Order: sequence, then C-alpha cells, then structure tokens
Amino acid sequence: MKINQELRTGIDKRNANQKTSAAGSKPFSEMVLKQESKLHLQQLNTLMANVEEAGRRIAKSRNMRDLSRYKSLVRRFVQEAVDYGLKVKQSGSFDYSGNSRSLVTVEQLDQHLIELTESLLNEDQSSIDILAKIGEIKGLLINLYT
Repeated sequence: MKINQELRTGIDKRNANQKTSAAGSKPFSEMVLKQESKLHLQQLNTLMANVEEAGRRIAKSRNMRDLSRYKSLVRRFVQEAVDYGLKVKQSGSFDYSGNSRSLVTVEQLDQHLIELTESLLNEDQSSIDILAKIGEIKGLLINLYT
C-alpha cells in the first residue's frame, strides 16, 4: 500500500506542472502582442523623426526634391499607422454631407501638403510660413497615433 501512495504523489506533481504550463501560455501570447505593439510604435516614432528631419531640410533648401521626399514620408507614415492597427479616431458624429469625421484628418493632411507645395512654388513665401505649414502637418500626424 505504501507504494501506491508514493506513486499517487508523483502523478499529482505531474498534473500540477501541466496546469502551470497551460496557464503560462496566456501571458506569453500577451507578451508577444505587447512587444509587437512596442515595435510598431517604435517604427512610427522613427518615421516621425524622419518626417521632422525632412521638414527641416525643406525649410532650409526649399527645393522640390526635398518636398517630394517629405510627401512620401508623410504618406508612408499614414500608411504604417493604418496598416499596423492604429485606428483612426471615429466619433459618432457626421458632417453635413454624411461623411464620418475619421476622414477629416487624412483630408486635412492632403490639403496641408498641397498648401506646402504651393508655398514652396511661390517664391514670396517666407521660411516662417513654410515652417508653420510643416508644424501643422506634424500636429496632424501626431494626432493620428496619440
């Protein structure tokens, strides 16, 4: 009889180990998701830094090549933000034409990029005006992922 009790305690220990390993799988998947979101956020921060640097270059050089690079970086940032699950803030309200408010930020970004292009083409615009437009675009981009 003594042998059966020792055998039973060994089985109980194995069952306890299996229960802890099954419970441990959930935190692992949560950790993977957290790390994935951290990497995406880090990638967005890197893209934002690239956008800021390209904006500074535009203010100094005022040429079309830098403007084209800036526009492509802004588009890439918006695409990354949408692809990696950063949800565009949607409110329950709609504008007069029935469109949701979530599209307003992207439309504003496009409008500001067009205005920035026109400012660069217009030789009379000062660097301060161009920097103001770049700052507005940066604010809209930050609004996308905060």
